[in-house]
Amino acid sequence: MDRRFFKRLIPHPDQLRRFRALQFLGHVLHEPNLWHINRHSVSRAILLGVFWCMIPMPFQSVPAAMTAIWFNANLPLTLVTIWISNPLTMGPMLYAGYATGVLMLGRPEEADRFQLSWEWISGRVIEVGVPLYMGSLILGLLLSLSAYLAIQHLWRRRVRQRWQQRKRERRITRKPH
Repeated sequence: MDRRFFKRLIPHPDQLRRFRALQFLGHVLHEPNLWHINRHSVSRAILLGVFWCMIPMPFQSVPAAMTAIWFNANLPLTLVTIWISNPLTMGPMLYAGYATGVLMLGRPEEADRFQLSWEWISGRVIEVGVPLYMGSLILGLLLSLSAYLAIQHLWRRRVRQRWQQRKRERRITRKPH
């Protein structure tokens, strides 16, 4: 992991300041800590982004932005990370959350009896919704913590590799030829 990789990945602060959905934050967006790219801010951003992308709700960017500000995480990277959940990935993510919730709660699965009708959906909001949110919370916590630890490890490993490389280069330049 390296700063240049993340700088290419995330939008410039001025672009996010102009983003209408974040205008409610006002001058908070001018806080420099929200834009820093270091091991701590990046790993926190990934943790928060992965967590919020797993939670089935509209406007995930609002709670993601608020928690990024609260935890001093890199705001643009948090917002980019929540796009892991998109129209292509949403179906498998919702099913994984539901299946995890069913497994954790020991309930029978309702998905095999699914009918696309308002009566069926409205009559089973609790039966389907509780396992869905419970499983999504569990998966969100597990995946976000795993991503956080992976970023911490990869970042440290990259720093160690660069340090060893500089050390080797110094040895080579110091040797008399």
